[in-house]
Amino acid sequence: MEENKLKTGKFSLRYGLIGGLVGIVFGVMLYFADLHYDRSFGIQAIQFAILAVFVVIAAIQFKKANNGFIKLGQAVKIGAGVGLIAAVLGTLYFLVLSNVIEPDYMVNATEIQRVKTFEENPNITQEQWDQGMEFQKKLFPVFLAFGLVVSALFGVVVGLITGAIIKKNEPAY
Repeated sequence: MEENKLKTGKFSLRYGLIGGLVGIVFGVMLYFADLHYDRSFGIQAIQFAILAVFVVIAAIQFKKANNGFIKLGQAVKIGAGVGLIAAVLGTLYFLVLSNVIEPDYMVNATEIQRVKTFEENPNITQEQWDQGMEFQKKLFPVFLAFGLVVSALFGVVVGLITGAIIKKNEPAY
């Protein structure tokens, strides 16, 4: 008789959704604090920490629900799933922010980046800047997809580390 095996997808979905929602709440907090243009290391570290926490929680909860057992591969799958689902929600929030909540978001972000770029690189010409912006506009969908991949890979790494720490294989009978 075959046992009903616990599926990692259920945990990835649940904790990916929760992690994504927490990430959105953080994004809304940044918006109201007028920090939503800030791409500093500290803010990005907090965003990745939120994701890492939910990968770890998901793996631990899976282990508890699975009678105290979790394989390394299961933790990695959970990490990838949580990372991807949270990133999809984060991307949807970004699209709502930049198209509905603050339609001038991209114009404002570009201007902030322009000022910073010209301060850091006084030899850059306006023509070079314009060429760079045209290139960036063409690749915007690629940047969004790249963000999903980075979040999934980050989830894989956190899942791998978590899995290495908490793994416990079922005994073979």
